[in-house]
Amino acid sequence: MGLWVIFMTSLFMGFSGAIMPGPLLTITINESLHRGARVGPQIVSGHALLELALVVAIFFGLGTYITLPYVKGTIGIVGGLFLFWMAYGILKDLFHAAAALDLSGGIAEKGLSPWVAGITVTASNPYWFLWWATAGAGALMVAASQGVLGAVSFYMGHVLSDYIWYILVAFTIARGKELFTPMIYRIVLGVCGLFLVGLASYFVYSGTGFLLLFKS
Repeated sequence: MGLWVIFMTSLFMGFSGAIMPGPLLTITINESLHRGARVGPQIVSGHALLELALVVAIFFGLGTYITLPYVKGTIGIVGGLFLFWMAYGILKDLFHAAAALDLSGGIAEKGLSPWVAGITVTASNPYWFLWWATAGAGALMVAASQGVLGAVSFYMGHVLSDYIWYILVAFTIARGKELFTPMIYRIVLGVCGLFLVGLASYFVYSGTGFLLLFKS
């Protein structure tokens, strides 16, 4: 398998995951409404940095630890609690003047830069770790048969799919904001907040299940 084939395979494989709804997409939509399209590449850069660290860890054989029940359980519970906190900040805007269409607020009010938000939101998702420990690790090992350049090609293809998708989402939301009425804006915030609540609940529930499985 040549490097170009590895790159393109990883690119299209990455799109299949990038377009799926999740906390990173939700935060990107919310922050693009608050602060414009520029947050898109910043958020995904934080996400890409964490993925780089994980790819390096898997390349050197540390990926199996991610699948351990107590690791998945801890990530699920801590990540779920973090998403509850993020959801609270979003839903709070529905009942305050901050729900007006302006570029203030968002994660900046919580003391988080878009880069840090990209890292923390990604790390809050136990299924992101699980994907990399299973399907991602398998594909990475195939790419690594071509050496370090194969692993690099795999990583570059994967993160390019993230950049393309999330920059497109951020640009579309930021430009479309001009067409939003205050009511539509509040509806979007409400959907984002409730979606994060649902994800947070599921992460805490599944994380608790993993820990109970470990104890048994």
